[in-house]
Amino acid sequence: MDTWKTLLVSLALSVVPIRPAAQGNALPNILWVTAEDINPHLGCYGDAYADTPRLDRFAARGLRYRHVWSTAPVCAPARTAIITGMYPTALGAEHMRSSVAVPESVKLFPQYLRARGYYCVNNNKEDYNVRAPGRVWDESSNRAHWRNRAPGQPFFAVFNLTVSHESQIRTRPHALRHDPARARLPAYHPDTPEVRHDWAQYYDKITEMDEQFGRRLEELEEAGLDRETIVFFFGDNGSGMPRSKRWPYNSGLHVPLIVHVPPGLRDCAPEDYTPGGATDRLIGFVDLAPTLLSLAGIEPPDWMQGRAFMGPHAKGPSAYVHGFRGRMDERFDMVRSVRNARYVYIRNYRPDLIYGQNIDYMFQTPTTRVWKTLYDQRRLEAPRTFFWERKPPEELYDLETDPDEVRNLAGRPEHQAVLEELRRAQREHALRIRDVGFLPEAEMHRRAGSTTIRDFGTDTHRYPLERILEMADAASSLDADATRQLAQGLNDRDSGVRSWAALGHLMRGPDAVAPDRRALRERLADESASVRVIAAWALAAHGDADDLAPALATLRELAPPDRNGPHVSLLALNAIDALGPKAASLRDTLSTMARQDPASVPRVAEYVPRLLDHILRNP
Repeated sequence: MDTWKTLLVSLALSVVPIRPAAQGNALPNILWVTAEDINPHLGCYGDAYADTPRLDRFAARGLRYRHVWSTAPVCAPARTAIITGMYPTALGAEHMRSSVAVPESVKLFPQYLRARGYYCVNNNKEDYNVRAPGRVWDESSNRAHWRNRAPGQPFFAVFNLTVSHESQIRTRPHALRHDPARARLPAYHPDTPEVRHDWAQYYDKITEMDEQFGRRLEELEEAGLDRETIVFFFGDNGSGMPRSKRWPYNSGLHVPLIVHVPPGLRDCAPEDYTPGGATDRLIGFVDLAPTLLSLAGIEPPDWMQGRAFMGPHAKGPSAYVHGFRGRMDERFDMVRSVRNARYVYIRNYRPDLIYGQNIDYMFQTPTTRVWKTLYDQRRLEAPRTFFWERKPPEELYDLETDPDEVRNLAGRPEHQAVLEELRRAQREHALRIRDVGFLPEAEMHRRAGSTTIRDFGTDTHRYPLERILEMADAASSLDADATRQLAQGLNDRDSGVRSWAALGHLMRGPDAVAPDRRALRERLADESASVRVIAAWALAAHGDADDLAPALATLRELAPPDRNGPHVSLLALNAIDALGPKAASLRDTLSTMARQDPASVPRVAEYVPRLLDHILRNP
């Protein structure tokens, strides 16, 4: 069976249009070195606090990209964008550590390179939110290396440097190399010894990463391959400091990208390539897969949503790059972002939730803990308070005058034109890629059934995105004039519309819930478990006294993961946690129920116990 699958994949890939990658028909070697959890905090990007001599020398003979977004502000969905060349929001793969199938037509880009003759190795992190459609790498392990290829075989090699990962900036004890007193703190972080230590340690880890990067270049030079290898260096998402990683601001998405093309391979270089130069072209991670195919002389398939920026199939730049936030570990959220050359627009579809939801992994960082403690003690002033408060529906930031993104311009009359431009760009993007994230995570899987979420999402009859998006905009706008529309939406034939209508009531509070209590009570028996959870949440939080018992009964029924799956369970547990003392009668159920769904994939199953522990520790 495996032989037949390999043959079918080879046949499918063989029909992709191929032409020489460069003059002389030579296929270039390609080396990727990625660093985890860093913004462009490098000397070559003008950061005087950074100590990165090897990357600075590399940039002096390569091209720096100033405006690169990782598409997602956290590793697994960001790597999904890289490996597929598609937006994870179009695949149902936006949520942290999800595991979704891709359509039969979709292949991961190393599969195309291997069919072209490349030796493809990954050392060593994969962490994709999609299931691999067949063999992807010749080797993927901590032993994988381009040295293991056949003589004369071109290679594509990835080396992922983990020393700068979020977990490393909080490891103690640590003797600092950078002076914490000299660290630049963003306007949203409090100035405390803990925060300064974390920032200094983050820069220490970048220096260690710089040393490791230098050794990868030395390996090429010692093998005499540096003149026939294109080298990419980039970060996988923003820094591991809170309000960078996990947040689709520029602070969470902006990463370095430096590319070096040897003189003999300059036909592969972008048009604006100048050794030691820089470019303002907007790049997103969805652009990397088509770029790799183009460098190998392969025309990217139509289903790839990025634009190649190098090689014979390069395309012109886009006016915008896009980002998103979905479920982060055990916490649900929905944010979409877009930027042009100067401004960042943020669309918060859950403005009822605070920015800094309690995510267990994030709260292990000292900065997170001291920041939250100071807020709870009312010892902070704006903008250092914002992270612990509810979000506005829309945000707009001028990166030239406000690089820390703390002055929201969305309500300023003089910025309405750019606000409308980026609002429209985000809406058109959602419709163009068929963003399936406008359905609850559990509902995506339920409604897709035996097809992939992508196949379901492109079916305009099964997934009426325009109508769902209209209700999502109405619900999350918090506009009082939308209440009649929300009431009608509770009885819509589509569960996606119903879920947003129920959310609109939840987000508005008692004044919205009171007149529609009967309709919300009817939704406690909805065919969609997600709609049932949201209706129960709204009734328990904002309904009358006699609404509480049936609402809690619904949450009690839907909380166990072994009966309802991890996605429904997580949604119910988030509701229970938000209800606090109102849900105290459920504690016995939570303490005795199953903690995992034995049928679910381990990537998702770990989050239910994590959230359960938090709820049971905090009565």
